[in-house]
Amino acid sequence: MSAEWVCVQRQQDECRRYLDQFKVLDHPLKQSTITVLESRGTRSGKVPVAANGISLGSSNTAAMSAATLSLDPLSIAFDGSDPLSQFAKQQVTSLGKDPLSRMAAEMEGALPVAKSTALGSRSSLSKSKEPNNLLELDLIEPWAARRGAILNKYTTSEKLSIVTSFLTGGETIKPQTTMSEKVKYRLEQLDDFDEGSVRQMLDLSQQEYVVKIEQLNHELVQAWNQDQRVKALKIAIQCSKLLSDTSVIQFYPSKFVLITDILDIFGRLVYDRLRTKADYVHPGTREMTSLPENFTPDMVPESAKETCQNWFYKIASIRELLPRLYVEIAILRCYSFLAQDEFGLALRRLTKMIRGIGDPLVAIYARCYLCRVGMSLTLDRTYISENLDDILMIYHTIFNGGIRSEIARHRITLNGYASLYLPALDWILQGVAILTTDNQLDDILQRCKEKKNPALLLQSMMQSFRSDFIASRATHFVQILSTISVEGLSRGQLFRLLGSILSHTPPPAEQRLSVLSSAMKAITSLGNVEEFMQCAEMWAQYTSQHFGLKEVDIFLGSVLQQMAPKRIYEQHYHELQVITDKIVSNAQDVHGILALDNFLPLLDLFQKESIKLEVCKNILTSYRNATACDNAIINDPVVTNALMYISRVLNDSVNALTGEDERRQISGLICHFIRKVDFGRDFEQQLAFYVEARSVLSNLDTALSTLIHSVNRLATSTRRIVKGQHTQKTAAFVKACAAYCFITIPSIIDVRTRMELYLQSGQVALLNVCLQHADSCFEAAINLIPEVPRTVENDGKVHSTEGFIKTFIVNLLSTLVIVPDNPTQGVLYLLRLLLEVVPKYPFEPTSDILSSIYLHVLDFLSVAAQEVYPYHIVNVISNDELYGSDPKFIAEVNELCCTVCDKLLQHLKVLLESNALRAQSQLALDLLLKIITGADLSVDKMFTLTVHLWNLAVKNRTAIEAKQLQTVIQYTEHLAQVTQLESQRQCLWMLLERMKSRK
Repeated sequence: MSAEWVCVQRQQDECRRYLDQFKVLDHPLKQSTITVLESRGTRSGKVPVAANGISLGSSNTAAMSAATLSLDPLSIAFDGSDPLSQFAKQQVTSLGKDPLSRMAAEMEGALPVAKSTALGSRSSLSKSKEPNNLLELDLIEPWAARRGAILNKYTTSEKLSIVTSFLTGGETIKPQTTMSEKVKYRLEQLDDFDEGSVRQMLDLSQQEYVVKIEQLNHELVQAWNQDQRVKALKIAIQCSKLLSDTSVIQFYPSKFVLITDILDIFGRLVYDRLRTKADYVHPGTREMTSLPENFTPDMVPESAKETCQNWFYKIASIRELLPRLYVEIAILRCYSFLAQDEFGLALRRLTKMIRGIGDPLVAIYARCYLCRVGMSLTLDRTYISENLDDILMIYHTIFNGGIRSEIARHRITLNGYASLYLPALDWILQGVAILTTDNQLDDILQRCKEKKNPALLLQSMMQSFRSDFIASRATHFVQILSTISVEGLSRGQLFRLLGSILSHTPPPAEQRLSVLSSAMKAITSLGNVEEFMQCAEMWAQYTSQHFGLKEVDIFLGSVLQQMAPKRIYEQHYHELQVITDKIVSNAQDVHGILALDNFLPLLDLFQKESIKLEVCKNILTSYRNATACDNAIINDPVVTNALMYISRVLNDSVNALTGEDERRQISGLICHFIRKVDFGRDFEQQLAFYVEARSVLSNLDTALSTLIHSVNRLATSTRRIVKGQHTQKTAAFVKACAAYCFITIPSIIDVRTRMELYLQSGQVALLNVCLQHADSCFEAAINLIPEVPRTVENDGKVHSTEGFIKTFIVNLLSTLVIVPDNPTQGVLYLLRLLLEVVPKYPFEPTSDILSSIYLHVLDFLSVAAQEVYPYHIVNVISNDELYGSDPKFIAEVNELCCTVCDKLLQHLKVLLESNALRAQSQLALDLLLKIITGADLSVDKMFTLTVHLWNLAVKNRTAIEAKQLQTVIQYTEHLAQVTQLESQRQCLWMLLERMKSRK
């Protein structure tokens, strides 16, 4: 049947929906209190209180138990009590104490000696917390942290060789069961260890060499585990001999690391073996006990001491000096089994033995290994100082004629040869600096400075000494570095290192400017652009952290002066990028940095697009990080132009191949900049900035959206300032803002974003009484509805857009209520356009979104027919005032209501044919509510239609919730009580009777 809808006049409060209401004593999200209930198997507890405040007394045990078990599922398994309560009860039934308390009670008084033993072990535990060696002081970088850097830095492409007798595929190990067989086999092994059994492997690549070393390591461990001690010792000796080979000298530091790893394993195996043989009988007991961590030599059995001495005797019989040194150093820790103060004596003895090594490179790494092992054994530092003295004694030999001939034969530079000493020298000087006073360090500095070509020593000192010591003497270091002979190293390398130290530990405030001036003067006079850029890369952070804009600008000017000639900047893009990043990220005033005279010329040096893009992105990222937490704004035209230039670079880099994440990141950076620009009350300049930004940022939808939001906010701020009463000037300005938005929105690609922006811009235009602009925006938004795709992909998931369409139209309808009709377009032109366009969207066949939209349209029409609308905008004459409830206008509204209602009835018929009972019943109830709320029920067709809709819903009552029917009846009764029209009230009561009769 067709509808004959006539809108009824009503008060605003009449159509309020009253839902079920009930009194709540507590907030539903209030945290419940868990109490222990008194039930079977538990002790007495507190009387629990439920969330609704009802006390659960012990008198009603059954009810209490049921309520409790429904709250806690775990209570079912434990008879109403929690697990901890049951365990506690079990403890009470046993001894009344926890297991540890029972053990203590059993032992108390039974063994009086046990107390004293416990006290003794407790005191020994407290003593073990004290550091026993230098490494435990945590004042030195662990060797493990340096190991990887050394292996990565010192590599070679030359062929290597290795001399060994244990990489022939392995030896057949004969099982030995008796002591005589073991002795016989070991003697056979020693007899086999002659010159003829040793093979030399030649032409090994670095990778193959490392694999062979790892095989030796595996052979050593395997031999040890199979009780082949002599073989393990032979492997350690042969590995140590490899350290005397300097044929591929640039690989020597890495070789040292690999070989000493094997020696460390050998030393640990020997020590652990002696610990095992040193088990002793504890006084007062009969059981064998392992030695404690802090054992003393008098606790070691004589048999273990004898075995330990045998190891040292075997090592002492090694003929060659270098393997004898390295192997003894590897097992140096075993001296703890022999004597209390043997470490210091052994370390000093070995220090003197190293003097017999002629090659200074081999000697310094032997000293490094000695100091590394010694630092893990004792707090004594005397031997470290002695090693440094020996190094300074022979330092001049590094640069003598024989060495120069040797490095020429190896075809490496003197700088490359000198750098081979750094890992060992750094470790030794780091050990010297531990717990050393500033006066002692000054003495070492003076001794090193007096040496010929002290650059190597000074670099190692700056890497090893405390940074505060160097920072407090920064002026002195700059003076030294500017005047010393730097043969073997570059002066720029030293200044680069000093700049790195001062960036993290600044010198005293009174020295900072003089240090910067002297250092930059020395760096500029290096005469080598590459060295200058390497130094400037480090001093950029120091300059930006501790100085103002003037000094930073001078620094950038120096960089530009060095880079300008012959387009040399093309060879130093990386250094320029690092300098720019450090200047911006560490600046105290990022806005001032952007306004410097030399900043934009520095950016112009980046001619390569990919690098320039990365630099500009880093600048905006640093700017966002620096201004994210403050309310700082930009109103300086110079800063604005600089950031606009950077934003233009990022925008121009966006194309069809740009990834979504990259596009999102760039948009976020630019939008942050846009939001920071604020010229205060100068709204015209603000709008001019947005116009310029629109011309620059044409490739980024998010940036354009931010511009539109900003312009709308600008128009709203203008209205707030004039308090809604626009002058001729402000009216023209807000019209310009509306025109800006209307022109900019079509540039955005995403249809949904355009629709939302059109709607928002139309609302702002309406707020500022720009009626033509508002109509244009609303019309454009409505016409975009058919262009919305049915589905969109977001984060890899496909989502329907029907929900967006519904939400958008509901928002639009709430705005159209107060939009006056255009006299040239007819009554409710925008609504008619909406009804014409909405069916063109590809709704799902089973979707209820379209019918839901039509129901909201009925709400809109019901309001449009009222004499006074529920809300208005100041100075905007809505249709209630424009038409004054003219009968022709009301007739047009009624006609539209009939059209929409007929569409809903057609949809009901379609649902009936598809046997969608639930959807059909729900739509029938919803339409019934709209009719009794906004239609005149005295019209026979509408009353009959309402009865049919109720009968249809009741007929399929099993498909919907029963509470819905009761709610509709209550709402109908409420309307019957509050309706002012007598005829409408009577019809509602009649309808209510029929509804109750069919319920």
